[in-house]
Amino acid sequence: MVELAVFAGVVVLGQFSPGPDMLLLTRTSLASGGRAGTWIACGIACGLLLHASVAMSGASLLLAGASPLARCLRGAAAIYLGWLALQLLRAAWRPVPDYASSAVAASRVEAMVYWRRGFFCNVLNPKVALFFAVLAAPFLTPGHPPWWPLALGGVIVAEGFTLWIAWAWALQWPPLKRGYRAAARWIDAGFGTALLALALRLLGGLLGPVS
Repeated sequence: MVELAVFAGVVVLGQFSPGPDMLLLTRTSLASGGRAGTWIACGIACGLLLHASVAMSGASLLLAGASPLARCLRGAAAIYLGWLALQLLRAAWRPVPDYASSAVAASRVEAMVYWRRGFFCNVLNPKVALFFAVLAAPFLTPGHPPWWPLALGGVIVAEGFTLWIAWAWALQWPPLKRGYRAAARWIDAGFGTALLALALRLLGGLLGPVS
């Protein structure tokens, strides 16, 4: 249990480090409300389920280096993050929508749209599986019971699900919402620029020399 608690603590640190998932969830929760953020979080958690399975099985080595699978995933991730970035940059030039009406729309029509955004943002990033594989390696030493890898994978998915949803609703704090509405244009432009930089970084690695 001590090992599991240590692993859970390290997972939290990785979960809240800057990255595409954090950027997408934070901006969506601020702009479209807690329900939309919850669906993004659910999509991310489903992606984490796949990544955790890959990491615990050792198949993450297929995503390392310049293997064809890794290059395909990085290309898809670069395209998808670039598309998300362009959506945010376009939103930066539009009028700020009414928060209440956008939250209702998210609950009625757009739930699966937000889920898909979260899922593909997470699952197309091969670095997530590599991160968890490296993180889990010291905890997968001989001597553990057969169910131990499942427990580690369960921690990854459970924390991703519960803490991302908690973060989405924490961002509904009225002062944060007022601050976002006051500077929505600049915040959206900042998030869009950050996602575009991540996409270009992935694309640069894809086009770089094969090592």
